[in-house]
Amino acid sequence: MGITEILTLLGGLSLFLLGMNEMSNGLEAVAGSKMKGILQKLTSNRFMGVAVGVNCGMMTLAQAVWVIMGATIGTTITGILIGLDVGGIAPLFAIVGVVFMVFVKKRELNEIGKILAGFGILFIGMDMMSGSMAGLKDVPEFVNLMTSFSHPVLGILAGALFTAVIQSSSASVGILQGLASSGAILFKDAVFVLFGQNIGTCITAIIAALGTTRNAKRTTVIHLSFNIIGTIIFAIICILLPLPQLIEKIVPNPMMQIATMHTIFNITTTVLLIPFGLYLVKFAENILPEDGKGIMHKIFSGRKVDVNIGGTAIHLENTKNEILKMYDLAKENIIYALAGLVEYENYNPSLIEENELEVNALDESIKNRVISCLGNENDANASTAYSSYLHI
Repeated sequence: MGITEILTLLGGLSLFLLGMNEMSNGLEAVAGSKMKGILQKLTSNRFMGVAVGVNCGMMTLAQAVWVIMGATIGTTITGILIGLDVGGIAPLFAIVGVVFMVFVKKRELNEIGKILAGFGILFIGMDMMSGSMAGLKDVPEFVNLMTSFSHPVLGILAGALFTAVIQSSSASVGILQGLASSGAILFKDAVFVLFGQNIGTCITAIIAALGTTRNAKRTTVIHLSFNIIGTIIFAIICILLPLPQLIEKIVPNPMMQIATMHTIFNITTTVLLIPFGLYLVKFAENILPEDGKGIMHKIFSGRKVDVNIGGTAIHLENTKNEILKMYDLAKENIIYALAGLVEYENYNPSLIEENELEVNALDESIKNRVISCLGNENDANASTAYSSYLHI
């Protein structure tokens, strides 16, 4: 692989990631403000919750486990679209999207243009990556490397590491599909890399959970546990049973073979673990028990604004909840202080001092968070809401 192929591969990967980012931004702007109501309606029932593939911060851990399962199913969509080879019409999506973004004045159509343009750019990047990898099957060193992935453990580790590095399961699976399409890796070996990719995708959730509430950290434990259990089950199945060979016979397209196995993996793992969802919650609670420090106020902790669908609605809801925590603590302090005037002999200021420290910490974290969100917010209504919260 020469310098031209390497640059083409990296350029294709860049376009792929750019396309996904633009799609996320467009979907966020179009649907973000509506997500709270949808989530509350759909996640009250575990089977409805599994159908919602979104990242949410407005529900209990018991509700979130079903959403996590649904999110894993949602990640298979990109792979299926790539496997269907819609790259031939990708430029059309990009053209229409750019026309909407540049020449149409209506804001809603601008955001739809972002979605279409992102979709087109994503697959243009995928085609570039696939083309650059076509010659890899003739490079002996690369062929030897791919052959080593026939060992299940090495394949799983390679997939997990690669996905953790690029922090995009969709891009990672897309690259694997390109390698399979070019003949650089056999499907029976690629399945173990694919299973590892499902573990590696958890790194993004782990990073996102840093500095959040304990329950938010527990969701990453559930997510990681889900994918590790699924990987163990499917690795054993693929070693003992001819599942890869069966898929190869039914599905001739190498890219679609990867997409099919990815879909089977996530749907089957979800179906198997639905009855044990609450046990996963208890496991996560045992891994990260309560520390007895009262209200978990560092929910924001200077994190970047998420670009997931519904991110704005989630952050607004979290901001409101944190302000309500401040209100409750301040009210409790006033009531306790006034009571101390009446019964001074029984007055103990330690509770007031503890609450005051909590209020100060909340005040600082909320201000930092709101300022960060305002700097990244494009929606006028959301900006107004953030400004009002800052004033409060």
